[in-house]
Amino acid sequence: MMIINPDYELLSTRLKLLAHAERLRMLDALRRDPECVCHLEALLGKPQPYVSQQLRLMRDAGIIRDEKQGQNVFYRLVDADVSAWLDTILGPVIGPHPAMTLHKKLIACPCPKCAEELEIEAVAIA
Repeated sequence: MMIINPDYELLSTRLKLLAHAERLRMLDALRRDPECVCHLEALLGKPQPYVSQQLRLMRDAGIIRDEKQGQNVFYRLVDADVSAWLDTILGPVIGPHPAMTLHKKLIACPCPKCAEELEIEAVAIA
């Protein structure tokens, strides 16, 4: 049996990062779909600088990654360990984040993802 010496400093830093209600809420959304800052602002009801600061902390820790699409930046969960942990504590992902779906309908977001969803809804209604 091989004994692995855990890096307690690293583990402590990651646990502190994850022990934050707003970051958990964002990670719950990001484990379902990549999202832009305006979606996360609407979900949290927080201003863009606050949301961006939380995203930066998680990106710097390697938990999420940003992907630029034109003028828009989308964030997604990339850390498999954090994803598995979220599945354990929050349950498996079943469909889109319910609150995110509601908030996307309430905001005027210029991102291509929202524009595409509006086009799909318009076709479905017609």
